Amino acid sequence: MMIDTANPLPGVPAQKPLRDTHGRTIKYLRISVTDRCDLRCRYCMAEQMTFLPRAKLLSLEEIAIIAERFIARGVTKIRLSGGEPLVRRDVAELVQRLGHNIGSGLEELTMTTNGTRLAQHAEAMVDAGIRRVNVSMDSRDPERFRYITRHGDVSQVIGGIMAARDAGLAIKINMVALKGFNEDEIAPMLAWCRDEGFDLSLIETMPLGAIDEDRTDRFLPLTKVFDELSEQFTLAPDAHKTGGPARYWNVDGTRTRLGLISPLTANFCDGCNRVRLTTEGKLYMCLGHDDQVDLKAALRDGGTAGLDDAIDAGLFAKPKAHDFRIGVGERPAVSRHMSVTGG
Repeated sequence: MMIDTANPLPGVPAQKPLRDTHGRTIKYLRISVTDRCDLRCRYCMAEQMTFLPRAKLLSLEEIAIIAERFIARGVTKIRLSGGEPLVRRDVAELVQRLGHNIGSGLEELTMTTNGTRLAQHAEAMVDAGIRRVNVSMDSRDPERFRYITRHGDVSQVIGGIMAARDAGLAIKINMVALKGFNEDEIAPMLAWCRDEGFDLSLIETMPLGAIDEDRTDRFLPLTKVFDELSEQFTLAPDAHKTGGPARYWNVDGTRTRLGLISPLTANFCDGCNRVRLTTEGKLYMCLGHDDQVDLKAALRDGGTAGLDDAIDAGLFAKPKAHDFRIGVGERPAVSRHMSVTGG
């Protein structure tokens, strides 16, 4: 579907700020442009996934309209995610359309990708106004990478990362810390990022959706990881903020930053400034809750006014904190997979 990349829809004047009932102002919208992915990471998806029928998805035009309404109401940062956003046909047109809003309310447009298609898209992303990307890569060992993704080729991902850097994109590696699997690679990954000029964010595994393994077996608290890294690197607190939940440390006096995303060992809900739009058009106020409003129906039935009403209803329902718990026998906090909500 073609969308008008040159003429973004002007938002009607905003009358209400994006503020929830706990006093938090929403500045950050994460958009899952597809629930599909060309990898099958074990902590994220079951091997046999049932994806949404294409007829149920928001069109790219609808995604752009909703995103621009959020910008008109005060959102300054948008991250495109999935699934894998670069598997959606014509996603480059959406990136270009949203990029026209940079400097007109939108301060930053970014993307989280698995890197498999980054080499083909990097230059177009820079041309559209994206300046940095997060690349999910939990191991640089070819066999481990293939195991955790079920069939992925890590050399393809690393090649995409290098192509993105050459195109001018700043790179942050997202690595899920997994006990008994990749914990011995965390320090080497940080050293590699330091040497290559990349940032690294470590993420605790989150109990989202039913998978084929027990997450308890793989849960690795980042408090333990940080203590071990502190013995090998000079880590100084860094006030750097990207709008997300990570807390940052400077690494060895270089430009590399280490970020820790610790939903279980260091709850970050008090400062939550985010909401998430799924590819189906549902607005989720929290990863750890099932409360949502249907923005697709609101837009189609009521236009911009209906969209505003639905957004307001969602903000009213935004919870104070998530319900993530991990332990033997614990069920996932929510049944949907991360690929549905968007990372």
